[in-house]
Amino acid sequence: MKKYTFTEKKDTRSGFGVGLLEVGRQNSNVVALCADLTGSLKMDAFKKEFPDRFFQVGIAEANMIGLAAGMTIGGKIPYTGTFANFSTGRVYDQIRQSVAYSGKNVKICASHAGITLGEDGATHQILEDIGLMRMLPHMTVINTCDFNQTKAATIAIANYPHPVYLRFGRPVVPIFTPADQVFEIGKAWKVNDGTDVSIFCTGHLVWESIIAGEMLAEQGISADIVNIHTIKPLDVEAVLTSARKTHCVVTAEEHQINGGLGDLIANTLAQNLPTHIEMVAVQDRFGESGTPDQLMEKYGLKAKNIVEKVHKVIQRKKSSL
Repeated sequence: MKKYTFTEKKDTRSGFGVGLLEVGRQNSNVVALCADLTGSLKMDAFKKEFPDRFFQVGIAEANMIGLAAGMTIGGKIPYTGTFANFSTGRVYDQIRQSVAYSGKNVKICASHAGITLGEDGATHQILEDIGLMRMLPHMTVINTCDFNQTKAATIAIANYPHPVYLRFGRPVVPIFTPADQVFEIGKAWKVNDGTDVSIFCTGHLVWESIIAGEMLAEQGISADIVNIHTIKPLDVEAVLTSARKTHCVVTAEEHQINGGLGDLIANTLAQNLPTHIEMVAVQDRFGESGTPDQLMEKYGLKAKNIVEKVHKVIQRKKSSL
């Protein structure tokens, strides 16, 4: 098992803030819009350096999406910022009609996704957003795993002339991907080479998968771990290459079991390479108030839960031989 270490932890939303400022310096067509959450989305530095390119729309998320769509007609590249719940569920009609259907080059940047929003509770902890967004034609869906990857993705999407949903979070997590990485949209990132089981993971569950891989290695199980940072378009070849090697799969995500990464991987395998699969995800439930770690534990999204699913799917594989 390849060893990953870290010397620092940061929230992925801070990676977005740093990336937004950098891409703003690189491209004068980049503008930013926020729905009264400038500090929470770490957009302060962009606002300070480019006050004429920053638009505070207030608690009016639907208007923000409409404004962003209109700005693209004039050649601007708008980045909208608010919580994931308000970025998707609250404004789904506006995104569908004004952005996706129209093919507008809007970057919908969503923080505080999943149950790791923590104490704000179920009403703010959207766990359906990946499903909502990946079902929209023309929409690209990205879910990053640490500060560095979020920064790199924020910069990369400016040169990608399509609607994008960029998902990140509030809790501090280990920084373990390279600081100088070039983010490739639609290209999965191989975390570890293995032969016994494939683990396809995304977002905060990438680090949990790394821990799980180390635990499995101690048990003599070799895990092929793949970071699916781009949910759509999916790197189908990376998925099939890994599954052909291991013949069993576990998916891991901070999202509902319905409509997320697990569903997508299962569908891909069913059409191309039927394979035993188990999923680590929220089991068709709403969230609740609690610390991020408490909720990850209660909802079964920890490394130990990934290990349990690995043992289960390997046993299924063995039983079918």
